[in-house]
Amino acid sequence: QVQLVESGGGLVQPGESLRLSCAASGSIFSIYGMGWYRQAPGKQRELVASITSGASTNYGDSVKGRFTISFDNAKNTLYLQMNSLKPEDTAVYYCNTFPPGRGWGQGTQVTVSS
Repeated sequence: QVQLVESGGGLVQPGESLRLSCAASGSIFSIYGMGWYRQAPGKQRELVASITSGASTNYGDSVKGRFTISFDNAKNTLYLQMNSLKPEDTAVYYCNTFPPGRGWGQGTQVTVSS
């Protein structure tokens, strides 16, 4: 079973950027679609962005134009570049296959606050 480990979160001010990484224990990006998801306090987990094995991407309306999902097959790593961050982007961010599998990792906390 492939394991996914998220990293790169932190505390930033509105308007700043972060890049999240998701390290996979195996070569899966050429096989499975992948997604970044997030869960804010008191809210359900939501899909932020997805990418197919052919690198076609889709974004939630709230992040379109600000976030970019990509992967590096050689490094077995999925990325989420987040620009122009807003306080409402504050959440725990997770990577998973798309559609998601049953298991979820620890996620990485992103906090946007002045």
